[in-house]
Amino acid sequence: MTRIRLRPTMQSDLDFVLTLENDRANLPFITPWERIQHEGAIRFPDFRHFVIEGGDAWNAVGFMILIGCRNPNKALELKRMVVKPTGQGYGRAALHLAKKVAFDELGAHRLWLDVKALNTRAKILYDSEGFIVEGRLRDAVRMSGGYETLIVMAMLQPEFAQRRAQGLEIMA
Repeated sequence: MTRIRLRPTMQSDLDFVLTLENDRANLPFITPWERIQHEGAIRFPDFRHFVIEGGDAWNAVGFMILIGCRNPNKALELKRMVVKPTGQGYGRAALHLAKKVAFDELGAHRLWLDVKALNTRAKILYDSEGFIVEGRLRDAVRMSGGYETLIVMAMLQPEFAQRRAQGLEIMA
């Protein structure tokens, strides 16, 4: 597996985060936040905002946001994960760590996300990593050319445990 780690995002990382969000290659797949939203996510205890570091020099290769860390229903949302460069395994490795953080460290029962229907590359990744499609939110996001449908996907803790027993997940 590709070598990565997560570290809490700091104020000094926000230029990097905003640059990734506003990269032309990423804009069709996400709805960028304002700097103040990221600043809040760094400080608010219900969020975990991480920089993804990878490679031999531990360079910043992306970021990830989890929401619902204090949710009484133990349902966490993988709000955003943006990685660059693509095609090097950083996204898959980061998703493995996100599941480990959600289920092992934060005690989640459910980890969910939504993905734009046009983001087939991410959808294939989430499918291959055990996320189950729960539904579609038709025309849920307004885009410059119209509206985009979101696909809601989730993994439950027992499904994660089963994948771990099969050797498909990172051990504790």
